[in-house]
Amino acid sequence: MAETSATTGTGEPASRPRKSSWKYIGPGIVVAATGVGAGDLVATLIAGSKFGYTLMWAAVIGCVVKISLAEAAGRWHLATGRTLFDGWRSLGPWTTVYFAVYVVLWGFIYGATAMSSSALPIVALFPDGPGLKFWAIVTGLIGLAFVWFNRYAVFEKVMTVLIGIMFVVVVYVAARVVPDVGASFAGLLPVLPDGSLLYTLGLIGGVGGTITMAAYGYWVNAKGWSNSSWMKVMRLDNRVAYITTGVFVVAMLIVGAELLHASQVALTSGDRGLIDLGKVLEDRFGAGTAKLFLVGFFATSFSSLIGVWHGVSLMFADFVERFRAPAAGAAKTEEHEGPDVAERRQRSLPFRAYLLWLTFPPMTLLWLDEPFGLVIAYGVLGAFFMPFLALTLLWLLNSSRTPGEWRNGWVSNGMLALSGLLFVVLCVQQVRDLPW
Repeated sequence: MAETSATTGTGEPASRPRKSSWKYIGPGIVVAATGVGAGDLVATLIAGSKFGYTLMWAAVIGCVVKISLAEAAGRWHLATGRTLFDGWRSLGPWTTVYFAVYVVLWGFIYGATAMSSSALPIVALFPDGPGLKFWAIVTGLIGLAFVWFNRYAVFEKVMTVLIGIMFVVVVYVAARVVPDVGASFAGLLPVLPDGSLLYTLGLIGGVGGTITMAAYGYWVNAKGWSNSSWMKVMRLDNRVAYITTGVFVVAMLIVGAELLHASQVALTSGDRGLIDLGKVLEDRFGAGTAKLFLVGFFATSFSSLIGVWHGVSLMFADFVERFRAPAAGAAKTEEHEGPDVAERRQRSLPFRAYLLWLTFPPMTLLWLDEPFGLVIAYGVLGAFFMPFLALTLLWLLNSSRTPGEWRNGWVSNGMLALSGLLFVVLCVQQVRDLPW
């Protein structure tokens, strides 16, 4: 993959392409750890409990879809030297309005959800200690302090440890339930049992599919990958991330199929479903396995919390920076994206203001039922984000905004178009399911 001209698409002197190497891997691990939340794992468990191994193929397709989306986001950052929000802004003011409303409302609801999710396994591990609200506030404050005072390098190391814990625990539990290897391979054949369509679409589009996919390019720049010479490295990093995510999905499908399908155990929807699973594991394998699982549950939830606290705050800081800049700033940024810019953003007032927004206002929701209108608005905006991401990337990467050699080929166009269509269908269904 040699450079084709004396300069890169960002105007910097061309540099020799870096060899893809395992030693560089990092941002992909961060996006995988952040994107897989407790609710995603429960949804996968429920799919396994209802349909056994039949939907294994959907998990594999979902992995491929996420690889394509994250690769597109990373490629935009490296090929153009511009951030994703900078690209969105070039498509017109409607993107700025949408993102402004989305990021403020989403952060308010998500903050409470992330803190509660991180507190649930702690309460289960220490039932005689303080209650859920106390631990939710503690985890939120720890996440705030950690992201506030640490730079990307430390953040990445901690996320790597957390995803390591997640990986070991989930694979261990899947091994303990003794998967049916033959049924697993049979599940790779595309089959749609009666009543499985929405579960299938959810498996393909749900796990690891959040706003953090848009944050991937920001973490790529924070890592120090700042131009197209890092393209091979980014692609390896991205594949490792979503293959890891695929392993999580497959492992949880196995647990759902083997542990819950045969016994017809029903889980509570949402994060609390993992508490139900912990009780099932304790009955089947003893308290040790159940406690280990709860540790993995905590690693899953807390990694999502600090990942969002860091990644979405970076996006918000970039949003404020572009919004303050004159309109001409959308055409081309004067300052090339890279680790120095990422560090400056992390020290900026908008970054820290959004961190505080994610932490303190959502604490009020720990005592109140979420207001009805807020739930509706949050659900609608959230449902529209993934189609927005897929279709705007399709637009940006086929336009003159992207240097010719890094524009989409037919495979990328096909995957992004498929992703956009899938997420539109999921969006419609999610909006229909809201408690209007």
